[in-house]
Amino acid sequence: MATDALAEAGCYFDDLNQLRALEPDVSQKTAELKEDCKDFLDKIAQFLKIIGGLVDLVDELANETEREKLKALGTRNLLKLVAKQREAQLQQLSALIAEKMMQLKRYRVEYETLAKVEAEQNEFMNQYILQK
Repeated sequence: MATDALAEAGCYFDDLNQLRALEPDVSQKTAELKEDCKDFLDKIAQFLKIIGGLVDLVDELANETEREKLKALGTRNLLKLVAKQREAQLQQLSALIAEKMMQLKRYRVEYETLAKVEAEQNEFMNQYILQK
């Protein structure tokens, strides 16, 4: 009877006979909810830890990808430079070959001219010797 009067006033006794303002099953559900919230917070903390590790891994992979990308760009630029150097060297060698061919042509003309002069001088000397 006293318990019913207290219940109507919103006061209850728990298992330890302490006066409470909540009903025992509401108090129990509140404790369960508190425990569930604690478990949820623990799981969220664990999730955030896993996500943090994943973000770090993705950042590391992004940095490595960027390094490899820069390395590939450097290699491509180096290959372009080598190709340009080879093209310039080929042009220089072609110009040198053309110059040497012109020089060879001049030497041949000069040789033919000198051979002709030598033949004429030999002919002149032979005629001069024969006249004496």
